[in-house]
Amino acid sequence: MQISRRYCSWALYLLIALFARNAQSQQQFGNDGIPDNATPIVEPVSKPEQLNVNWLYGAYVPKEAPLLPLNAYRRYRLFMRQTFTTPGIYIKSDFLGLLDQARGQPYQWGGGMEGYGRRVGSEYARTAIQNVFSTAGNFALRYEPRYDRCHCIGIRARTKHALIRNFVTYNRSETELRPQFALYGAALGAGMLSSTWQPRGRMWHEGYEGALTQAAFGMLSNWVGEFAPEIREQLEQRRSHARHPSP
Repeated sequence: MQISRRYCSWALYLLIALFARNAQSQQQFGNDGIPDNATPIVEPVSKPEQLNVNWLYGAYVPKEAPLLPLNAYRRYRLFMRQTFTTPGIYIKSDFLGLLDQARGQPYQWGGGMEGYGRRVGSEYARTAIQNVFSTAGNFALRYEPRYDRCHCIGIRARTKHALIRNFVTYNRSETELRPQFALYGAALGAGMLSSTWQPRGRMWHEGYEGALTQAAFGMLSNWVGEFAPEIREQLEQRRSHARHPSP
């Protein structure tokens, strides 16, 4: 039996509300349930939040910054940035909607701006639900949701790090690697749930496609995020040479 779009929306709102309530309750507590104001050692004022979210490659930790675990409140804030307040999710939805429009899938949604709007809305809803599932899963497992740039040297080593980190992440120790259970489980579940509002209604096909999309976009975004400082520096140098050409 298919679930209506209204019920899917209410389920999404409920998951966000439950996680927000948990996050707000832990805003005054550290990861071990100790009040932050009990001692400066638990939650120093100068502790960096490390909630960087780039519009192109998502959440990351700068190479020069220490990889510190996130409590529930910071995980909630990171989720809000990834899902609502940064343009990355909207750009991704537009791009995937454009691909679906070019392929004419699903064909029942037709063409034109109306069909494109449906496809973009569907992609955004699926990604938002995936973010809810992955955030809740990573919180339950105490897994790291951000990409950390490699401290290694060389294109090959850094590329290997970027690709592998799409399939493994750190546990609460921030040193031991574990499979990305929450990320790919969320991609599979969000894809299956999206089949409830699509005319095709192929649950397992949509789940499988969601996991493949995560694998492809995850590896690409990690690679771009790994080399983003160098790419940005090269672009700035080219702009500088274009504005002030050497004699």
